Amino acid sequence: AAEDADITLRLKNILDKELQSNNLSKLATEIEFPLISVLAEMESAGVKVDIDSLKILSGELAELIQTIEKEIINMAGFEFNVGSPKQMGEVLFVRMKLDDKAKKTKSGQFSTDEETLVRLKDKHPIINKILEFRGYKKLLSTYVDSLPILVNDTTGKIHTSYNQAVASTGRLSSVNPNLQNIPIREEMGRLIRKVFIPSDDEFTFFSADYSQIELRLMAHLSQDKNLMEAFSNKEDVHSATASKIFKVPLEEVDRDMRAKAKTANFGIIYGISAFGLSQRLNISRSEGKELIDGYFESYPGVKEYMDTCIKLAREKGYVETLLGRKRVLSDINSRNAVVRGMAERNAINAPIQGSAADIIKIAMINIDKQFNDQ
Repeated sequence: AAEDADITLRLKNILDKELQSNNLSKLATEIEFPLISVLAEMESAGVKVDIDSLKILSGELAELIQTIEKEIINMAGFEFNVGSPKQMGEVLFVRMKLDDKAKKTKSGQFSTDEETLVRLKDKHPIINKILEFRGYKKLLSTYVDSLPILVNDTTGKIHTSYNQAVASTGRLSSVNPNLQNIPIREEMGRLIRKVFIPSDDEFTFFSADYSQIELRLMAHLSQDKNLMEAFSNKEDVHSATASKIFKVPLEEVDRDMRAKAKTANFGIIYGISAFGLSQRLNISRSEGKELIDGYFESYPGVKEYMDTCIKLAREKGYVETLLGRKRVLSDINSRNAVVRGMAERNAINAPIQGSAADIIKIAMINIDKQFNDQ
């Protein structure tokens, strides 16, 4: 114990100077350090789960997986192990010939990862069934069957670990188990979320979130007139974007237009390419390019901001959040176009995602203070 204290002090004396020389002392002392006790309290408090509901859900999921498995085999026309990527590849690309240019992995078998399958969604109904099968299998193994094992015998709760210094953007991450990535879009995902319950009748769950925080940050950082106006006028920003991209009045924006604009809005923040957008929306690359061109035509300030981010990153070797958190981008001047492209996307995204993370951490500290002041 004495050695732990001694080494910690030695490290503090070195790292204090590092924080000061990098202008990060304020970020550390006003956000990161106060957050430590907040996260410790959260980990200690834990969260209760309804074990009986999980058992019922486990049975329902297992039945559903079996049903989908039979459907996949019927569509293929012969028996095979649906859970085997190797057999799946042979079925899709040798027997059914769904893609003449199917990629192979280093081990020599056909690639059947999610990205590959999503690209083939329109080729045959079996693809959607395979994606469903894998999605439910993952829910069953990662959450439904694993959560009861992780319940602490003494407290009767699950105590996840929150990491505040793992994600390079400054975001929090959660492990053992990961409670941040439970799906919400599928019905089964929503049912899994319902098994997390208040500790007893005296408690209730209170949910608070920032609305479209990253898009608002993009509006602030880019100072794009049209994007700021959309938020100032309390317009639905995705509909407003669709109206500008597709050059139609706001009232004529349909669901499909809005969905495409929403994907573009969030995709642009992550530096998405025309190819990436076309993959995500299942449209041609030329249509993806038109969407992005239309976006930048509508929001020229955003394009200018993105170009400036990349330019500054090339000069400095890093980018910063609003509060000075740095993301080092050592590959920003790489000769390898793929590696450089990834660094450029991070140069655009890190200041936005990192600033959003900083704002949420401040909110967590303030909420905790209000709870303790009651």
